[in-house]
Amino acid sequence: MAERLLTEGRAWPLAGRSDLAFTLLSLFLRDEPDRILHGVTDPVTVRRWSLGEGQTVQDHVEGLIQSLTRVRSPFAGVARPDGKPLVMGILNVTPDSFSDGGTHWDPQVAVSSGLAMLEAGATILDVGGESTRPGADPVPPEEEITRVVPVIRDLANRGAVVSIDTYHATTMGAALDAGARIVNDITGLTGDSEALPLVGRRRAPVVVMHIQGEPRTMQKDPTYADAPLDVMDWLSDRLAACRAVGLTDDLLCVDPGIGFGKSVDHNLQLLEATAQFLGLGAEILVGASRKSLIGKLCGELLPRERLPGSLAIATAAAARGAAILRVHDVPETVQALTVAEALERA
Repeated sequence: MAERLLTEGRAWPLAGRSDLAFTLLSLFLRDEPDRILHGVTDPVTVRRWSLGEGQTVQDHVEGLIQSLTRVRSPFAGVARPDGKPLVMGILNVTPDSFSDGGTHWDPQVAVSSGLAMLEAGATILDVGGESTRPGADPVPPEEEITRVVPVIRDLANRGAVVSIDTYHATTMGAALDAGARIVNDITGLTGDSEALPLVGRRRAPVVVMHIQGEPRTMQKDPTYADAPLDVMDWLSDRLAACRAVGLTDDLLCVDPGIGFGKSVDHNLQLLEATAQFLGLGAEILVGASRKSLIGKLCGELLPRERLPGSLAIATAAAARGAAILRVHDVPETVQALTVAEALERA
């Protein structure tokens, strides 16, 4: 369907892809901090409207449309065959992760689990040494480094693409030295004043995630005027800071931060608006695997009981242009994505 509409000139490609396209745009205007006007129209009409609103508005609109439609360079140099999303396997080397705390506490067990994820179809392994579940206490960088570096070094030496899940600059540097290729920071490089300069110096690919508050308090009373717009504005500012230190778009990926300072409604709004974040010019990562959103929607399920909901979110995010899906259950996610893609092709 998408290819036919594109060929007939009745649609525009999403992120330059031939299998994803759009015909309409949602237009949001803030005329006051808490007042937002919303309409739906097509790119031609939006461009025509912008011509009468001055050069600043015209340039902004044109930039957003170009960002939504242009072909992406592979994030971190990792190609996506046929535009399919990459699967990032979660490898928590912690005793207290919300979903699998303690499972990968032994470094050799962690490495074996990581290799199994790769065999099952993961492309990236996200190694973390500090739980960031709601209410979690921080871990000193020294302890975090002790936990993650042996695992990262072993996996990297075996050819794995490894990301380091941390907001500590010291840990980022140690992980990159050990062979990690990507930095995944839940604070969007705001949690440590040395983090942004470090990734700039190292030209490290980085996942910039949005968070409201910090893990110990973020779920107490999350508040937004409009969750997708507020998160997009925040991420836009962080991307500007990254570009200012020399990081190019192929080194940047954004994550709306599902579950990090958001209510159930906020999370659902962000997931529905996944494609909107392509307007920032970077790739999109979605990480909702086993999160409490699913349990709250489906009867307070335990994390290990949330696989079906996790798969539903993964396939929906893929259909909305997500480039990376961060998951606990790699084989199941790969299978779901394969079937969803086959159905779309048919």
